[in-house]
Amino acid sequence: MLYAPHHPKDNRSFMAAAPLLSLQNISLTFGGTQLLESAELIVSPGQRIALVGRNGSGKSTLLKIASGDIAHDGGVRFMEPGATVRYLPQEPDLSAFATTLDYVEGGLGPGDDPYRAQYLLNSLGLTGAEDPKTLSGGEGRRAALARVLAPKPDILLLDEPTNHLDLPAIEWLQSELASLRSAMVLISHDRRFLSDLTRATVWLDRGLTRRLDKGFGAFETWRDQVLEEEERDRHKLDRQIVREEHWLRYGVTARRKRNVGRLERLAGLRQDRRDQRRVTGSVNMQVSEGRSSGALVVDAEDISKSYGTRAIVSGFSSRVLRGDRVGIVGPNGAGKTTLIKMLTGLLAPDSGKIKLGASLELAMLDQGRAKLLPETRLKEALTGGGSDTIHINGQPRHVVGYMKDFLFSPEQANTPIGKLSGGERARVALARALSLPSNFLVLDEPTNDLDLETLDLLEEMVSDYAGTVLVVSHDRDFLDRVATSVIMAEGDGTWTEYAGGYSDMVIQRGEGAAARAAITKTHKPGKTALAPVTAATGKRKLSFKEKHALETLPTQIEKLKNDSANLTKELADPKLYARDPEAFAKKSERLSEIETKRSKAEDQWLELELLREELEG
Repeated sequence: MLYAPHHPKDNRSFMAAAPLLSLQNISLTFGGTQLLESAELIVSPGQRIALVGRNGSGKSTLLKIASGDIAHDGGVRFMEPGATVRYLPQEPDLSAFATTLDYVEGGLGPGDDPYRAQYLLNSLGLTGAEDPKTLSGGEGRRAALARVLAPKPDILLLDEPTNHLDLPAIEWLQSELASLRSAMVLISHDRRFLSDLTRATVWLDRGLTRRLDKGFGAFETWRDQVLEEEERDRHKLDRQIVREEHWLRYGVTARRKRNVGRLERLAGLRQDRRDQRRVTGSVNMQVSEGRSSGALVVDAEDISKSYGTRAIVSGFSSRVLRGDRVGIVGPNGAGKTTLIKMLTGLLAPDSGKIKLGASLELAMLDQGRAKLLPETRLKEALTGGGSDTIHINGQPRHVVGYMKDFLFSPEQANTPIGKLSGGERARVALARALSLPSNFLVLDEPTNDLDLETLDLLEEMVSDYAGTVLVVSHDRDFLDRVATSVIMAEGDGTWTEYAGGYSDMVIQRGEGAAARAAITKTHKPGKTALAPVTAATGKRKLSFKEKHALETLPTQIEKLKNDSANLTKELADPKLYARDPEAFAKKSERLSEIETKRSKAEDQWLELELLREELEG
């Protein structure tokens, strides 16, 4: 394993405790290709490690080896006896369980808190009664998160934990992980998530690992320095080979033994050069821009949209000008897609006015990649079929050349979309959307399944795009880098636009995305605030705490009522004050406290009972 240069003092915290988990010189060949050559991963108590690398580099495979789910060809895996580990896969399997609560409780060990399973499910917008067969991908991911977090294990191995989560859930998860004492290894494309949580970084690149004893925030600068040094070393080796070849051609040939030595040296240099595998190529993104639109792109005035009795958008106004990059954020089910359809003229509002600018050419990247049918071949997905040519900015290009810009080999031209990885499908969808002439680009969750290098290029493309961009994203760092304003779902159909990126929105709003992700009902101070809308379904459900309160509050109220009656009876004794003024004062104060608690408890129970009746129809 190659380590980043660092001061000897930096080793003290890293070496202070014996590792809980150790992978040394791990090798694995998959499909005839060596995926891991000499990979290492050392996890000590309490460490928080970012595991990073390009799509297809073997990060998920290394995590599965660490969890013991798959075997490796060579190397050593060591786990501290008695240490507990929980692994979150990208595609969890809940099929063997009757309910989500059964699934989460199935991950608990002896001595674990059984109530934590229900708490985590409720915090993630689930009740525990859901049938795993009917869950969406996002709901399954939430249940899997609850299962691995419930035991508070010694080691957490999390593969893309933020996938399918909305911003409130991501912020909650980040806070929950920060509060745990567990060691963690995190794979994620969410830069903000990794930067805030990690204190060390392991970079998996071309089968080898390098370690930086700093969090992800320092990784990208360090990575660039490493790659620059590699390029300089490669250049020196190339020049050395040229010198050796020149000597062989024009040097003194009579000294045969010396020639043999130089030949062997040249052969060795050439082998070294072949062994130096170059860094995987970078995506070359170029958007096909249409003619310029007018200065005004969208003028929305007091628009509203409802489905049944539920308000999705209520009285929203905004002006989008040419060159604006508008981020749209909020919980799942808040109506982000509905708002986009209205702002692009694809859906008429129930009330209010939408005016679209002149000469608009719209291109959309759909979140579900709906146009990518599994049986469609890669080149047909890019060209639309019937041709091997694609036009970018009016210039014809062969589809194979365009494929190479997005890291696809010529051999993949006839590969069905269904056979591609999630990251590859994301690149196909981007390639198709960017090839369409446009001056108004709509990107719905464009960062899903993209590696960090591809994200960099997408950010540059969006920033350099001459037209207008609407982007729905849960990636806070991406929004900070590209957005000129952010439209936030406040709840009950209310949307507010804030200038700047996501961090600017938080400063202006005074809180993050989760803070107001609730059904906004007027409630007096001291009453229970209503719980968030269930993010995965958009339907409001009673939380575990609310159900528990409904069941226990009547008993508490009855006890407070009895205590009040007893104190009132004692204070009615006319001799008490004369006999013991201090006791009279204490009992009077205690009676006032009990009456206040009783009043609050009755108000809380009444509000929750009304809510239950409303939800149950």
